[in-house]
Amino acid sequence: MPSPSFAPRLAFVAAATPAARDARKALEKRYGAVQPAEADVIVALGGDGLMLQVLHRLMKRPTPIFGMNLGTVGFLLNTYRATGLQARLREARRVTLNPLRMIARTTRGSTKELIAINEVSLFRSSRQTARIAISVDGKERLPELYCDGVMVATPAGSTAYNLSVHGPIVPLGTGLLALTPISAFRPRRWRGALLPRHVSVEFTVLDPRKRPVAAAADSDDVANVEKVTVTEANDIELTLLFDPEHDLEERILKEQFNP
Repeated sequence: MPSPSFAPRLAFVAAATPAARDARKALEKRYGAVQPAEADVIVALGGDGLMLQVLHRLMKRPTPIFGMNLGTVGFLLNTYRATGLQARLREARRVTLNPLRMIARTTRGSTKELIAINEVSLFRSSRQTARIAISVDGKERLPELYCDGVMVATPAGSTAYNLSVHGPIVPLGTGLLALTPISAFRPRRWRGALLPRHVSVEFTVLDPRKRPVAAAADSDDVANVEKVTVTEANDIELTLLFDPEHDLEERILKEQFNP
């Protein structure tokens, strides 16, 4: 545990909203600020979208990130409060996240690699229903899924888009990923699966020219894919800091009991 006298060097990043920008100015004046490359802690001011942007931008740095919510939901952030920040940081709990790595091959033969913190999703790009085959660790598990799309979600992302399409909430520490269909038409009763975090999931788009499909890693997408492989990026570790009373693991657990 850090010494009570320890005062980490802080860098502040803010969303483009007036409230977030004003908060950044006030906090920098109160606590001082350094550039992100020199900081011991990054303080992110905004909503979940801003937090995801910061995590992607600073992915190659081990600097922990403490978010304060000035957005809408703020699932990945703490309550905004201007006072007592240094004490909150000393008492904060660390949560380490491993994102997903998506490798997508297009119908033109190009390949693109992207990282996802919440989920990797495939979506139909036309009025035609997508037809997708699913393999896990090289073994075909579902030869044909007619759907609007399908996704693989991390525990941190399981309460986001995954939950909105009736996917399961995955607590941190379970070592699982959620494989969830989006508006599945056939097989009608398939509701998805929970998979060990170390597996490789491969999606093959059947008839990709007649039924085009796009793939997205969080907000970055690739059009006209024919094959998408998803694995955990265990070479990347992202550290988030949370107030003890707003620990991410507790939030995910509580979501399972919300009406």
